[in-house]
Amino acid sequence: MTDAILALNAGSSSLKFALYEAGSLAPLCRGGLSGLGGAVRYEISGPLALAEAVPPGPLCGHGEAVGWLLAAIGRGPGLTLRAAGHRVVHGGRDFSAPVRVDDAVLAALDRLAPLAPAHQPHNLVAIRAVAATWPGLPQVACFDTAFHRTQPRLAQLFAIPRALSDEGLVRYGFHGLSYAHVADLLPDLAGERAEGRVIVAHLGHGASLCAMRERRSLASTMGFTALDGLMMGTRSGTVDPGLVLHLIRERGLTPDAVADLLNERSGLLGVSGLSDDVRVLDASDDPRAAEALALFAYRAVREAGSLVAALGGLDVFVFTAGIGEHAPRIRAAIGEGLAAFGIALDPARNAAGEIRISRDGSRVAVYVVPANEEGPIARAALAILSGA
Repeated sequence: MTDAILALNAGSSSLKFALYEAGSLAPLCRGGLSGLGGAVRYEISGPLALAEAVPPGPLCGHGEAVGWLLAAIGRGPGLTLRAAGHRVVHGGRDFSAPVRVDDAVLAALDRLAPLAPAHQPHNLVAIRAVAATWPGLPQVACFDTAFHRTQPRLAQLFAIPRALSDEGLVRYGFHGLSYAHVADLLPDLAGERAEGRVIVAHLGHGASLCAMRERRSLASTMGFTALDGLMMGTRSGTVDPGLVLHLIRERGLTPDAVADLLNERSGLLGVSGLSDDVRVLDASDDPRAAEALALFAYRAVREAGSLVAALGGLDVFVFTAGIGEHAPRIRAAIGEGLAAFGIALDPARNAAGEIRISRDGSRVAVYVVPANEEGPIARAALAILSGA
């Protein structure tokens, strides 16, 4: 009999999962369902025999996907689930560390859903689906915003009336579980430099940068919501607030229409008019695709420059997440744009996607780290389960 902890990471159109042995946190399997709501794709790796499970049919949603996964786990030979941990995108002011889920916590997280509409509702659907299948199973919520609560007050403030800031309208930052994973690995990668001036680039369908010192968040590009900062797959990133007012006042768009435009029809998709997928754009000879990729890299360079200023210099730069791990041309463009700060990439290492992609003489060490948000979730769930 194997006691296990389940880590669930519900995205806007995906469900990633991992099972860990409850004592040692040795990985048993990990995988994911992507394309939820359309043509569902399924992948899994690891020694646990879930691979035979037939994936759910097309057009299934997050609740159905979680139900399918739990049924597959329930059929696992000699497997007992002891806890489930969940990625929850927004913890607001009240949740700065992982917490065991109860009715009051779930109600509070529901109230935060408008601040992360593409993710938070799916996170909570996963929690409720687990509760419906195993009502007594301990569940732990782990927050993307929590990692950034170490930021100094000035890094969290907007220049708005103080009363609004006091009510919680501040910069929260996101992708915190991904950054926590990189922070844990930094000493093994960079030695003493790990405690220095570090920028981590989480570049995926959602994208952000985080400045770290002593492996703690000092500043980040995302703010009150996950719409802020870098250009993303379908999200605009930072725009002039006056542009939003113009769209409402002069173009007659409703707030909901503006939200749809900036969240679902902008970014790589909006600029290229072709796709939100870097792989598709990179393979295209359409000049609009090239411009979209160039703008993506340019925005990353601009934002990284501001974080270098906040850090007072740069010692280490890390790429992670789908684009960061698998798009050498994007990495090369960002590295070239940041050359003035001491980054010098090795073209062969970068093309091969090696762990260290900077030249031996580069003043700044540059690494590529596979994203793993499920590991921190499992560790937090185990800690709460054991009363730590």
